[in-house]
Amino acid sequence: VATPYFGEGIVNWNNQLLQLTLHHRVCFKYDLATFAKRGEFKYEGQGWGLTQDGKSIIMSDSTAVLRFLDPETFKEKHRITVKDSDGPVANLNELELVKDKIYANVWERDKIAIIEPKAGKVVGWINLEHLWAGSDNWDETLNGIAYDPEGDRLFVTGKKWPYLYEIRVKE
Repeated sequence: VATPYFGEGIVNWNNQLLQLTLHHRVCFKYDLATFAKRGEFKYEGQGWGLTQDGKSIIMSDSTAVLRFLDPETFKEKHRITVKDSDGPVANLNELELVKDKIYANVWERDKIAIIEPKAGKVVGWINLEHLWAGSDNWDETLNGIAYDPEGDRLFVTGKKWPYLYEIRVKE
């Protein structure tokens, strides 16, 4: 069955899964155990990536801005503009909280920004340009990050990539 929605970022919160839609400005809420739909809420702009820090849901929307949302009301609490030494970092996509930093892949760049969440400063980059020798086609770009806190390791993949890579980041 065709659906008008294109699913994007997803995060777990309080026995729920929250899933953004790219263009429809709707976030669906599902029961974590059964995946039954439990509601939805609206937001402004595009929906690209989600993570959470135990206090807020953190959302990316294709810009250099990360929004911190109240997990109960989904109202915006505050926002940060992510910057490195060259200025704002646009196209922030998939998000993952790793220890006390936000990791964000940057769409169409095979890099992951390591972001200090209070000020939005990029404190490091993970360069993955040699990880996938696919085409230069935009729909084969780096696009997935998952963190395993028990093993202190990252898993990364991309759109249409045939592999999931396990990587370890050294300071």
